[in-house]
Formats: sequence, C-alpha cells, structure tokens
Amino acid sequence: MPTHPDMTTDTPDAPDENPAVPADGASGTAPEAASGTAVLDAMQHQLAVYARRAEQTRLGGLGQARNSMDRAAYLLLNRLDQEGPMGVKALAAGMGIDSSTVTRQVAPLVESGLVKRTSHPEDGRAVVLQLSPRGEARLEEVRSSRRNLMQLITKDWTEEERGTFCKLLTRFNNAMLELNPSSLAQPPGSGS
Repeated sequence: MPTHPDMTTDTPDAPDENPAVPADGASGTAPEAASGTAVLDAMQHQLAVYARRAEQTRLGGLGQARNSMDRAAYLLLNRLDQEGPMGVKALAAGMGIDSSTVTRQVAPLVESGLVKRTSHPEDGRAVVLQLSPRGEARLEEVRSSRRNLMQLITKDWTEEERGTFCKLLTRFNNAMLELNPSSLAQPPGSGS
C-alpha cells in the first residue's frame, strides 16, 4: 500500500534551506524562537521518517550480504574490530548498554565462531572477547555491503556533504548517548 508523501517525507511547516528565514517566506520578521521551533519540528519529523524508512528498507547493505547481520551483531563486531579484545563490562560501557545485554548478544556470535573468548593477555584469569578470523572476514563482507548502500543513497552528494552529514550524525548520536534519561521528564529550560 503506497504511503501518501505528505505523511512521510514532507514536513508541513518545514523551514527552507535557510533556517533563519521563516517557512512562509516572510522577510525575517518572525521571532528567532519561532524559526528555531520550526527547525526542531522538522528535525523530529525527519527523524521519525528516517526511523520508518530504515525499518522498511532494513538498511542492511546491498547484494548477497543484504540484511545478513542484525544491528546488534554488527555494532558488537565493529566495536571489537576497532578497539581490539575487551571484556564484557568494557564492551557494554563503550556501547552504552548493560553487561547482561552484551552477554546475551555475544552468545550467538561465539556459537557461530565470529567471536572467541580468550584469556586476557595481562591477567590470565580474566576473559576477553575477540574477533575470530572468520568474524573479521564476515564483518568486512557486511561492512562493504553497507558502504555500497551508503554510496548509492548519497550518489548525488558531494564528498563535503557526506562528511558534514557524518560529522553531524556522529555528534547527534553522541548527544543521545550522553542524555540522562531522568532529564527527559521535564522540558529543556524548565529548571529543577
């Protein structure tokens, strides 16, 4: 069933390319707070659209590796690849999730031979998780597929636009990670 474009992509009062200029084309007479509100409304709407699109298309790459690895497995393997062997607690802390979640998510990766448990090099009593050679190859296959998808989606973008988008998205993700859930109970600026 096709979705009406107004319900998924268009933001009714979205600001144009210059967020300081109101969407109605007025010559800057609207208060700055109003244009800021329009930008925030457009942001939250586009994030909701993105979440739907990502779920619909399951942004898992192109070709044979498409959707062949779930998000949790990809993020865990990627983290181990970038940071090297580490314990469950360190892995959980670095990903902003609890240890029991990491333990549950790692179990099938160990069973399938993508991750191996080894002794800590400095403390033989401690156990660390490490990518296996099979895990490294599998991760690169999936990463390459996802890279190709990003290239296809942004084929009309300049390298500068891709870089800017990546920097802003990274900054946004980091801000979400640092967000204190208790601060969500009251609107910004309302004080305690």
